[in-house]
Amino acid sequence: MGSGDDSVSPSGIIGIDGGGSGSRFALEDGGRRVVIARGPANVFSDFDGSLAVLREGLEALEADTGRSLAGLPVCLSVAGAIDDDVTARVGRALGLERVVVEEDWRAALRGAFAGGGGTLAGVGTGSFLARSGSGSVRAIGGHGAVLGDEASGAWIGKALLARTLHAAEGLQSPSPLTDAAFARHGGIAGIVAFARDADAAAFAALARDVAEAARAGDATATAILSDGAAYLQRAAHALGWETGEPFCLLGGLAESYADHLPPALAEARVAPRGSALDGALARARQLAETDA
Repeated sequence: MGSGDDSVSPSGIIGIDGGGSGSRFALEDGGRRVVIARGPANVFSDFDGSLAVLREGLEALEADTGRSLAGLPVCLSVAGAIDDDVTARVGRALGLERVVVEEDWRAALRGAFAGGGGTLAGVGTGSFLARSGSGSVRAIGGHGAVLGDEASGAWIGKALLARTLHAAEGLQSPSPLTDAAFARHGGIAGIVAFARDADAAAFAALARDVAEAARAGDATATAILSDGAAYLQRAAHALGWETGEPFCLLGGLAESYADHLPPALAEARVAPRGSALDGALARARQLAETDA
């Protein structure tokens, strides 16, 4: 098992990793793990849509395994479960008998360090940082593209377009990346129109261009990723991270930041020991043991 914990509940456990990019559902029983994937889920920004995804995933898991899931311990780790009211609503709506509902960063942190200590940065369409240490866990970020998600794909896309406008208006030197973005969007009016209608995923789609340009040495791309990496270091320190403590990067942009991390973070970087799904299953296993 990727989580580093080989003990399993003989009656079966369920782990769910629900996030903005997609959701995964797993049934683990007697060393066998069945995993299915479904669409994105964020119970704060789209409660009804997320509940539909979660119900569909559980039904598919039941169909694929050929067994009833009733009564099995469940850890539902899902984006948007930011307070007790939301988590209680989710639990009631799904009608699960033995369930823990938690925000998605908790399972990611638990899985990455197999229940041990360290600091995790998740950088995909959105972003968050979380740390486990001294018997407590804490997270920073994950508040969405409007108010934050610094260093995320959406943040990178916005930064690219802002710098492209600055280059067009003489506030900074242009680069091949800003020239290409200016031409692709049809100039200033096109950039403003795109930004008016774009959601976080649309902005995040531009991050791939920035990552590719940075590898080619583009000055604008390098500056954007360096700014994002500096935020990751500030946030890690705010969580209590200290030089030498394990630091892990997860998400679609993890490798894009690898060459831009400040030296202390780069030297402390470790590979994740498991996934968020491993972390959700580990919590479901704890629930099973507690019930027993």
